[in-house]
Amino acid sequence: MARLDFNVEAIEAVTLDGPPGIAARDLMSPYVWRGQDHRYQMMVRAVPRPGEWGDTGTIWHATSDDGRHFTAADRPAIVPGPEPEDAGGCEDPTVVERPDGSYVVYYTGVDIGRTHGEMLYAEGPSMDRLAKRGVAMPSTPSEGNIKEATVDRTRDGGWRMFYEYAANDASLIGLAIGEDVAGPWTHQRQPFAPRPDSWDAWHLSTGPLLTSDKDRPVMFYNGATHDARWRIGWIAFDADYAHVVDRCIEPLIAPPPAEDRSATDIVFAASIVLVGGHPWLYYSRADAALFRASLRRS
Repeated sequence: MARLDFNVEAIEAVTLDGPPGIAARDLMSPYVWRGQDHRYQMMVRAVPRPGEWGDTGTIWHATSDDGRHFTAADRPAIVPGPEPEDAGGCEDPTVVERPDGSYVVYYTGVDIGRTHGEMLYAEGPSMDRLAKRGVAMPSTPSEGNIKEATVDRTRDGGWRMFYEYAANDASLIGLAIGEDVAGPWTHQRQPFAPRPDSWDAWHLSTGPLLTSDKDRPVMFYNGATHDARWRIGWIAFDADYAHVVDRCIEPLIAPPPAEDRSATDIVFAASIVLVGGHPWLYYSRADAALFRASLRRS
């Protein structure tokens, strides 16, 4: 099998207009997809800016004609509370459309003390009519703070969920199998691990899947060193996600050099849209701003 490679052809800032409730906040976790009307849809996490107190996030829905300039709804789609599992904040949206046209939105709920995160989900016929359903996948003694869902349906009709979890002072990636988009989920072995002496030597977190080739799906994952300097890379699997068949050596996307070594040194992939046969990879930089990278597969 020929080796894969990806090149970044262009990087563009993604803009978002909206009411004061989102305009005054930083933006992270842009989950973008094409709606049934062919417009671009986005669920995004809005967080208080540094030095400001508040929740760890609210989740907003926005739309766009060109996939770059978005306009947010008048109010957030998912807000903290009233239940304790997400009273501290709502983060990391992932949207999955059911065959009947309704939606499941996975998100991270943070408790009021900000000591624990849990993967929760909401569902409904549209982003403005979502109902919270509680825990999508509970944490376990060996896998804590489960969050950051990446979901796909394989050719045989089964569902796969990649997720981030905490263990031994590191973020790692787990894999589960389900019979439905909302589970229940059965944990599998760790799909891949950090690589010593590399840019992804300590932390791993899930990113979006490019599934235009179902025989060799590709995840654009997030990896970091022990000091949490996050970069975006890619890894390819076989059709059932049972084996890794290829993996990048160097990161695909890294932040521009910062003058201050203590500055937030993070890029974090969140979603991917295939346009004209080429992927648009949406990501956040410095936990504050949104970008779109145009990729070419070779």
